[in-house]
Parts: sequence; structure tokens; C-alpha cells
Amino acid sequence: MEKIQLSDISFAYEGTVDGGVKNINLSISAGQCVVLTGQSGCGKTTITRLINGLIPEFFKGELKGNIVVDGEDLFAKKLYEIARTTGSVFQNPKTQFFNTDTDGEIAFGLENRGIERSKIINRVKQTAEDLKVTNLLNRSIFSLSGGEKQKIAFASVYATNPDIYILDEPSSNLDTNSISDLAEYIQIIKKQGKTVVIAEHRLYYLTNLADEIYYMEHGEIKYKWTQSEFLKLSDYERELLGLRSFLYKEPQICTEVKEKKKTVLEVRDLSIGYGKKVVHSHINLTAAKGDIIAVTGHNGVGKSTFLRTICGLQKPLEGAVIWNGAAQSEKKLIKRAYMVMQDVNYQLFADSVEHETHFGIKNPDLDKVEKTLKELGLYQLKDEHPNTLSGGQKQRIAVAVSMICDKEVLVFDEPSSGLDLESMRVVSELIKDLAKADKIILVVTHDSELISQTCNRLFQLGGS
Repeated sequence: MEKIQLSDISFAYEGTVDGGVKNINLSISAGQCVVLTGQSGCGKTTITRLINGLIPEFFKGELKGNIVVDGEDLFAKKLYEIARTTGSVFQNPKTQFFNTDTDGEIAFGLENRGIERSKIINRVKQTAEDLKVTNLLNRSIFSLSGGEKQKIAFASVYATNPDIYILDEPSSNLDTNSISDLAEYIQIIKKQGKTVVIAEHRLYYLTNLADEIYYMEHGEIKYKWTQSEFLKLSDYERELLGLRSFLYKEPQICTEVKEKKKTVLEVRDLSIGYGKKVVHSHINLTAAKGDIIAVTGHNGVGKSTFLRTICGLQKPLEGAVIWNGAAQSEKKLIKRAYMVMQDVNYQLFADSVEHETHFGIKNPDLDKVEKTLKELGLYQLKDEHPNTLSGGQKQRIAVAVSMICDKEVLVFDEPSSGLDLESMRVVSELIKDLAKADKIILVVTHDSELISQTCNRLFQLGGS
């Protein structure tokens, strides 16, 4: 039985020349797990927005074709009607939160349906137990890490018990343990007979879950594989398509012997946190120019907080950040360091990609701007508004800004989040080029492929 049927679907976003999808014909049976993959900007997210009704309700543009779900015309339904049967977990979970506490967020959809209070309390408790997130109950949303937020976003959908789950890059901010949990979540809902559509770059955790895999290119479906056909692809074929590894491998840092350089940056007995709450204490780290240090650790251990402190964006509770032997104030650190945030939407301000790359920079080197945009594959998008681009494309804009501003310490918080294999390799090479220019690079990441390809040191926060 066909659960979802897309027939001759084409969609172009309002105000864009490229982007969207064209000539999409896609049938998904009830209970299937379907994965949409392909390079950044290929149209994966657009298909998810079509199925969950965000197109054309929120994202305007030229739409052709029709979508049938459970035998009914999807475009004839109101968004609230679609939401009764379809639940979505977005790439950035913050965009779907309505409450400031975790319990309220999980209960939100149930409250909207007018379910009685006692049943809601029981359902929230059951959801937390099923998904192993009881440790996240009774917490402020603002105190959660990116990975923890993603778990709560999934829990809020699971609590409403939809027939269809739409997941857009659900693993992008998760550590390896949390990705294993996510795979278990998907297995749970598959056993319940739910239909699952996942747009994803990171594929290793899905190889035994996906029933069908669709490869997209320039807004069209180019290939379709069953699970067994997909796993028969050679590494050469996979890499030619720009797909991430089908197997998880522990990161292997570069062991090439290099000339030992003088320590320039020192983190000495640092304690970090918010207000009086200590997130992590007694952190010690040294770095020399040219170092590319992967900062790893479980979700919620304080990696992003640590790097914000190094950048002067947050005051340390104790200890010091030292440069060439001198303790640095927050003001000095801000002048010395630049951070590419995990959620790049917080640092996109301009009305075009080109303008964004030199926003706030006096007398920018426009030749350098053009060269950087071309290196990152963004030049053809230079006149587009940043907010119309995919998550991976936005990430590359932030990387471009870090290259154009001339700071001594560059911090990247999950720079490969939402990136396909080729885009990840481009970012890796650019980070290595920055290190060759005597920059100190700190990279918060769960991406073992990025670490192995890029970093010469590994710093684990919070132990094993």
C-alpha cells in the first residue's frame, strides 16, 4: 500500500533561479524507511518540506504536480490537519521549540490536541523511558547541548504518535553514542509500522535501517537503490557520488612528524559554566601556531562553552586563557579569535552571500572575497540571500567569513554539520590551508571522517 505518492512534482523557491526540485516521482509504502541523500543543496530538504506541508504554506514559490498521502490530496489539507499524522524533526531543533522546559516541549503537541492532563503526564514519562531521555526531563531547553536538543525534538514528535516521521539531517549534531540511540529510535518506530523519510549525509548508522535510498542531484532523483543494492556500491563508486562512508571508523589523527613549534596559546586550569553553575573544571591545553586540534566529548559535556570562553564570548569561572605568556581579557580574546558557530543562522546578517563574507570588515579585500567564494563553491550563489540557502551552504558561508577576517585563533563548532563528502573535504583542505598560514585552529566535532582528514591533535573533554 502506497503511503506517500509524489507525482510530477516541481518546485522553485520564490526569488531564486536555481534550487528546489523538478520532475519528482516518488512512491513510499507504509512502514518503509526511505533515505534521501546527495550533495548539499541537491533538494533533499525540499522534498521533506513538501511532504510535511511546509511547502507551500511557509516556503513560497512555483509549485507543480501533486502529492497524495493515505489516498488524499495533501495540498487540499490545512497544515494542522497534516500535523495530525506527520511529525517532523528538523536539522536545527531550535526552530521547532515552543517551550522553555523539556517536559513542556515533549507535552506541547499533546496539549494542542486537548488531551487530558493525566494522560499527557503518563505519555511524557513513557516517551522519556522509550527513548532513554529521562535524564533530560525537568531541564531548561537553554541548558541543553545541540545533541540533547535534537533528542528532545525527536521526543516531542514521538509523544504525538504520528504515522509518518520526517527527519532532516537528524544526526548532524550528535556524538557517536547519541547516533546509536537515534538508530534505536528509528528501529523502534519501524517496528511500530511507522513510515520514515530521512534526508541525511551521514549514512553509516542507516545502512541496516533504510529500505530504499534515493540519490538526488540538482533537484532531481538520479538513482534509487534497495538496501542490498546500496551496500554493494564500491568505495570508488560511493566517493564518486560524494557520499559519506557506509562504515563508522574511529578517528585517526595525522601522525606525521612535524617541527615542534613554540606554545603560543595556553588554557590553564580553566573552569567554565553559566552563572555559578560549573559545566567543566580544571581544563588544561596548549597550542602552537599551525595546530589543528579536534575537541571531542559527549553531547552536553561543555565543548561549545569551552570554545566560547577561549573566544572571549564567555567569562571563565576560574583559570585563564594565556597568549604568549600573558593572561587575556575577554576583550583581547575577541580581537584575537573568531568562531564559526554550530548554528550559523546566529551569524548571518547581510542581504547577499557576497556581502555576508565581508560584513563589518573595513576596506575588505574583494579579490580575496571572490577567490574564497570560488574555493568554497559559493560564487554562483553570491547574489542570493543567505537565508534561502541549505544548511550546508550556510555553513560554508561562515567558513568563508573565517577565512576573510584576519584572526590568529579560528574556532569551528561542528563545521561539517550538514555537509556532503566533497564539501567536507573542501572545508578540511581550507582549514589545513589556514593552519599553514600560522593560525591556531580548534574544531569541535563528532565527525570521525573530518578528524582523520584534518586534525593533527585530539583533545577529549570529559574523558572517555
